[in-house]
Amino acid sequence: MTQNKLASLQSTALKVREHIIGMSTGGGCFIGASLSCVELVVYLYSEFLNVDVDNIKSPDRDYLFLSKGHDVPALYSTLGELGFIDLARLKNHLLTNDSIYWHPNRNVAGVEFHSGSLGHLPSVAAGVALDCKLKGEPNQIVVITGDGELNEGTVWETILVANAYKLNNLTIIVDRNQFQANIRTEDLIPLEPLVDKFKAFGCEVQRINGHDFTAIHNALKGIPYSDNKVNVIIADTVRGRGLPSIEARADRWFCTFTEDETKQLLEELHGHAYAIIESETLIVR
Repeated sequence: MTQNKLASLQSTALKVREHIIGMSTGGGCFIGASLSCVELVVYLYSEFLNVDVDNIKSPDRDYLFLSKGHDVPALYSTLGELGFIDLARLKNHLLTNDSIYWHPNRNVAGVEFHSGSLGHLPSVAAGVALDCKLKGEPNQIVVITGDGELNEGTVWETILVANAYKLNNLTIIVDRNQFQANIRTEDLIPLEPLVDKFKAFGCEVQRINGHDFTAIHNALKGIPYSDNKVNVIIADTVRGRGLPSIEARADRWFCTFTEDETKQLLEELHGHAYAIIESETLIVR
């Protein structure tokens, strides 16, 4: 990946984080988990997926399913930055006169499927992947899950079926931010060793830093990993990434802030970004 491309992705990610913080006012949003998956969503829509404003209804497009639907501020903000929707609509978050809400809504351009109740979209994605496979089409199907979401049995049932049908056009990305709602996953129902579990269910697995665009790029460029297995990427992330005051905090799952608090968070976001200027994971304008 070139430095110019990396800088462009980092710039977009910073803007997406700004929007997410903005959406945490006037009723709030699931800010912690939304901030943890920014790089993943930005890279997928910017670089990996064959989908844009001109082909969002084309049968040739690739598909992204955001199964951890409470992270929709990251999705809507990315769609806004890339021209799928008008950025001004983000201000309608939680208003009844628009479809911008706490979970993905198919009335919003670029959203493939509703989600909210966890554990369902892996099976939807597998169904689309099977349809494309039967038609001999090259579509890539990606589903992003939360790590706490892996407690849902439907996720593992889907993987068994998907591998039985050799759906190597299906990629599951786990946003591994270590939290399920307001408790750490390993304190509730331990998930590790995740790599071994996915392999035991027949998948090809990579584990990466989910905030490092270069790592994301390298993991996705190798897909499919196998001729007959589901691809899994475990992306280690930090809840609240970009805001040290709320990072990795159990009580910063869902937040609503005043306008003054939002301004302080934006200042913190920019101060943190420039303080780590030598890091590849820096988010810069």
